[in-house]
Amino acid sequence: MTAQTEKFEFKAEVNQLLDILVHSLYTNREIFLRELVSNASDALDKMRFAINSNPELDDDVDPEILIAYDEEKKTVTVTDTGIGMTREEVMANIGTIAHSGSAEFVKQAAESKDSLDSLIGRFGVGFYSIFMVSDHVVVRTKSYLKDEPAIQWVSDGKNAYELTEIEPEMDHGTIIEIQLNEDNAERFGSEDKLRDIVKRHSNFVSFPIMIGGERVNTVSALWREPKFQIKQEQYEEFYKFLTYDVQPPIDTLHFSVDAPVQFNSLLFIPEKDLDIFGMDRDNWGLDLYVRRVLIEKQNKNLLPEYLSFIKGVVDTEDLPLNISRETLQDNLLIGKISATLTKQVLGQLEKLSKDDAEKYAKFWKAHSKIFKAGHMDFVNRDKYAKLLRFDSSKAEENTLVSFADYIERAKEDQKEIYYSFVASREAANLNPHLEIFRNKDIEVLYLYEPIDEFVMESIREHEGFDFVAAEYADLEKLDKFESAKKEDEPEPLSKEQEKDMDALIAKMKEVLGEQVAEVKISERLSDSPCRLVNPDGAMTSSMEKLMKAMNKDSSIPTKTMEVNADHPLLRSMLEIFKVNPDDEFIALSSNQLLESALLLEGYLNDPHALVGRIQSLLTKAGGWYAELEKKD
Repeated sequence: MTAQTEKFEFKAEVNQLLDILVHSLYTNREIFLRELVSNASDALDKMRFAINSNPELDDDVDPEILIAYDEEKKTVTVTDTGIGMTREEVMANIGTIAHSGSAEFVKQAAESKDSLDSLIGRFGVGFYSIFMVSDHVVVRTKSYLKDEPAIQWVSDGKNAYELTEIEPEMDHGTIIEIQLNEDNAERFGSEDKLRDIVKRHSNFVSFPIMIGGERVNTVSALWREPKFQIKQEQYEEFYKFLTYDVQPPIDTLHFSVDAPVQFNSLLFIPEKDLDIFGMDRDNWGLDLYVRRVLIEKQNKNLLPEYLSFIKGVVDTEDLPLNISRETLQDNLLIGKISATLTKQVLGQLEKLSKDDAEKYAKFWKAHSKIFKAGHMDFVNRDKYAKLLRFDSSKAEENTLVSFADYIERAKEDQKEIYYSFVASREAANLNPHLEIFRNKDIEVLYLYEPIDEFVMESIREHEGFDFVAAEYADLEKLDKFESAKKEDEPEPLSKEQEKDMDALIAKMKEVLGEQVAEVKISERLSDSPCRLVNPDGAMTSSMEKLMKAMNKDSSIPTKTMEVNADHPLLRSMLEIFKVNPDDEFIALSSNQLLESALLLEGYLNDPHALVGRIQSLLTKAGGWYAELEKKD
């Protein structure tokens, strides 16, 4: 008896949505194979569930997914040995847009106590992606229910489909035969090309995917396995597979989360910055999977950019397989996953800093430049602040300190964390702004990179300690701490000398003119002859330089010059000034002091005048010294 073929019109919603699904939702046409493999995997999962739930169900069919290409017919065939479908299920599931997926299946399975008749291998909207690449599709399926006949479904994806009862080709499962259209026959027309697609998108599907008699998905989805069953060598092998990095990672973060959203994650901290030359800054993000199926490579919404050094995968049950890249960006679940992941990563880094200082030092050396950009993460500010490290005036060689280290060493009644931007430790020792801190034995954090100041400006305080730039420290707060006594303390100025010093200061301002806003006696200096400060004290000199560089402004700012009245040079200038206020030495020294200070601050663009003046002063000083030697 010849099997009868019946023709059915697609339900209205299919006609309305098919064109949108094919041409809008799926922008990458190779996704069709990912969707079919995912559906096949679901069908195999449900068959396994059926077998485990019904001891009387005798089944010895190996669970697998077979993919083949027929060069002569230009067809791609995807076969699974899953649960299959009945005639009614085919009409319900491929004649309409499925409104649910695995999550609905799990829910029904949990509630079902009698049979699994209604729990069938379903096709979601992903099934229709095959019409992006095909002119004609044939589906042959056989339900696992013994008395149900095999069914063939045929359609060109336009207005209708045909159903025919056929002889079964297997005990249960589904065969999908796709007639590639002219545009895509070359693009997907070989087993090698199909193998590459599977490796990119479906490499971690738990069932064997066979192409040409060879299993394609050979790497297991470790993030789905219990941690206690995984060896360190397996983590390292997976990391190398994921990143192509020959070095093992510094640390591995493997965790599962059930609330507020369910997901599994396996993350790694590379030992080195994988963007060696700084030319590939956009190459970051975590691979996003839905039930072991890759949805997007390098999703940049799962972690903030300051954690972009993290490599790994995230796999969730709660997203639909057919979600678009554009929809992902606005998805609330992605936001919840991101918030949870960020807290988990920061927590793991804090644990690493406490448990293994050597490993944490490796992390900081490799990734601190990127990590420091997290100063804008106000939600996790406290967690972030605990992880920051800096050099400091009290740090041991080749070690960095945390805010907690600084606070532990702070003086009694000290409630400020002082910092200063310097070029190096050597430069810090010559920095006049830091003299008062050396004299009072108060620790100062050394900032070496421009972003460090933005970090301090953003965080502002930690554990009740305010961050204060050393050059603008409040003298009243510093005065309560005892200063170290110098062996060669100069005699204090007499009343008459104080008046003369005021006159000298006025003369120096006259000589320097508009190059300085003001010249005044410093209350902070003890070793250096002078220092420069912004008149309003609103911005540190290093931040000012950064702003000027960003605006391509090379002009020298007008600053206040503070002089050390106890310095030997100022005392010598005073003696000369008392004899001759217009002596050339006063002008030479005033300009030399200013330009030396500008040089230390990094503002002096043209050192020629400074060098010439030094030579002139050395010549005169040499003559004076020679005369003194003759007298002796």
